[in-house]
Amino acid sequence: MPSAVEYSPVGEGLGMREYWLYVWLRRAAVTAAHFTGIGLTTIIAIMSRPGTSLFSWHPVFMSVAYCLCMTEGILLFSTEASPFCCKSRKFKVRLHWFCQALVLISGVTGLCFMIASKNLSEHPHLVSWHSLLGVGTLVATGFQAACGICVMFPKLSCLSSSLSRLKLYHATCGLVVYLLATMTVVLSMFSDWFQATVKGVAWWALFLLPLFPALVVMNQITNSYLPRKKVTC
Repeated sequence: MPSAVEYSPVGEGLGMREYWLYVWLRRAAVTAAHFTGIGLTTIIAIMSRPGTSLFSWHPVFMSVAYCLCMTEGILLFSTEASPFCCKSRKFKVRLHWFCQALVLISGVTGLCFMIASKNLSEHPHLVSWHSLLGVGTLVATGFQAACGICVMFPKLSCLSSSLSRLKLYHATCGLVVYLLATMTVVLSMFSDWFQATVKGVAWWALFLLPLFPALVVMNQITNSYLPRKKVTC
């Protein structure tokens, strides 16, 4: 039975020369997104000087969770520049689950360090947009993991939607969670700690850095799952 939703293939309607240029640009963008996620995580870890205080572990675990694990967990499905592009779909799904489990573990750990630091210094909780959006992002990550379980075990979820629809919902919700995480990272750069550590041109460079992987992830998900109308001759 044909699916009720057709998905738009990448590069449709392009000439051969334009198609290969398009493919090359996509590969370059995905490769750059890999390095951006790894580089941003490394920079934040160095800036935080983990172990110097309870707070120092918060940006480390949060950057590992969202800048590294969540980014790589999505980009491993890329057909352009994933190191696992030759692996089976089943292997990629398992690795995706492993990455997302690390996101939850690292995220909750980072939250615990933040709570402990606030309690120790007797500072109030949830007083900034960064903290509010961060908690919302972590909660949304938990719901997204539950949605992933429904995709993995559709018979156990007791939902009437087809598997293809569940995958579409899961990918869409995943994109929303990733964009929330990107906004949270960007808002962290307006914190007193970050602005006291980084200034000038370096601040602007780090401010723009998380936006690039977000664009690549958005492009990957929309190209893979964006419905299109049937074309009849």
